[in-house]
Amino acid sequence: MNVKEIEDLFHQDMHQLGRIADSINGRIATFSVNRHINYTNVCVSKCPICAYHRENGYVMGEDDVIRYAVEAIRLGAKELHIVGSHNPEIDVEYFEKIFSEIKKRCGNGVAIKALTATEIHYYAKKDGMSIREFLSRLKDAGLDMLPGGGAEILVERIRKRISPSKASSERWLRIMEIAHSLGIRSNATMLFGHIESLRDRAVHLNKLRKLQERTGGFVSFIPLVFHPENTSFSYMEKTSPQDILKTVAVSRIVLSNFRGIKAYWVMMGEKLAQVALNYGANDVDGTVMGERIAHSAGAKTPAELTKERLADMIRKAGKVPAERDAFFNVVEVFN
Repeated sequence: MNVKEIEDLFHQDMHQLGRIADSINGRIATFSVNRHINYTNVCVSKCPICAYHRENGYVMGEDDVIRYAVEAIRLGAKELHIVGSHNPEIDVEYFEKIFSEIKKRCGNGVAIKALTATEIHYYAKKDGMSIREFLSRLKDAGLDMLPGGGAEILVERIRKRISPSKASSERWLRIMEIAHSLGIRSNATMLFGHIESLRDRAVHLNKLRKLQERTGGFVSFIPLVFHPENTSFSYMEKTSPQDILKTVAVSRIVLSNFRGIKAYWVMMGEKLAQVALNYGANDVDGTVMGERIAHSAGAKTPAELTKERLADMIRKAGKVPAERDAFFNVVEVFN
């Protein structure tokens, strides 16, 4: 499948795409019990597309992050999603202390999924390390997996307008490739519904598919709906539900070599995420427990959802709900 063929998919009938995408998945749709921990919002990159960054914001102390993580694990979390921003006051030792202490207290029953590829690029460069050395140190401290954030759109013409100070498209892909070579699995994202074209989305998906063919290191893909509120693009309208469902369906068809396609309810909303489960998504992410980044950009969804509510959402979509771990291994099926 090439870029033109992927782009052509976006021009096909939405419902037909949905039927094809849904046929790729089985009857089970999953969720995780997870907590999002956003350790800081101080960021030197100040991306025009971001509503989260602040010059004089907050930084969580190591002990606060650890306490928040341990509390989540006691509540049943099996996955910690730890991301923040590009803060010049933070170094590799900050993350090493947090990861190692979490593992010391809680063992391997929880997966630490932390730091986007752009955070890794920023902190490794600031600390004068290679990407491989930085990632190796974090893996030794307890890092299990990378989230997929920071990808935005993997087209430089677009990145120069929406995130000009972040790592380039090729650097993002290279960091993921290095992580995979070290045995660190990852997710991937695409932020869509802003100034990108359908062809730009096709290029993005094609790059991910090709890297997955080489490394097999990606676990899931998350199409992230752009929320323009409180960003430099606040004049824009959020993209339509039809465009969202079509993008989910195309993603499933193109990224058939990814285990999961997430309908991220935080940014889609619960009802649309439920519909997306019949358009190629096979996961609704998780309980989340306290996400801040999407909500800074105007997301009106709850701060978290219970396991029961997620399972009910999946049942109402005609699927069988199951809890999974960070690597998409099923933990429990809810009949």
